[in-house]
Amino acid sequence: MPADALSLTFAALADPTRRAILKRLAAGTANVKELSRPFDMSGPAVCKHLRVLERAGLIRRGREAQSRPCQLEPAPLKQVVAWAEGYRAFWDAGFDRLDVYLQKAHAQRRKEVRDARRRKR
Repeated sequence: MPADALSLTFAALADPTRRAILKRLAAGTANVKELSRPFDMSGPAVCKHLRVLERAGLIRRGREAQSRPCQLEPAPLKQVVAWAEGYRAFWDAGFDRLDVYLQKAHAQRRKEVRDARRRKR
């Protein structure tokens, strides 16, 4: 059963190495050697990560002589953002409730401090 594009994207983003690779590619095209430099892993191990990213549509690999430059493909990330936007109202409502609670708690604390000062007099 084929996975949907959003599931492939989330699966690819689940690994911190792949997220770091995407972050590097956001700065510009890089080949496998350049991408493997910050990691303590072999080129073939990095290539496995690149295949996952490529299958999810997050990168595109080209061919220039012996080099295989990789480039970020942002469309799947836009789909993640669009999916997450569907939950904005839920989170905003939660933050609004938290804000009301904190304002009430702050007002109660100010009242307690005022009352304590009055009792001291």
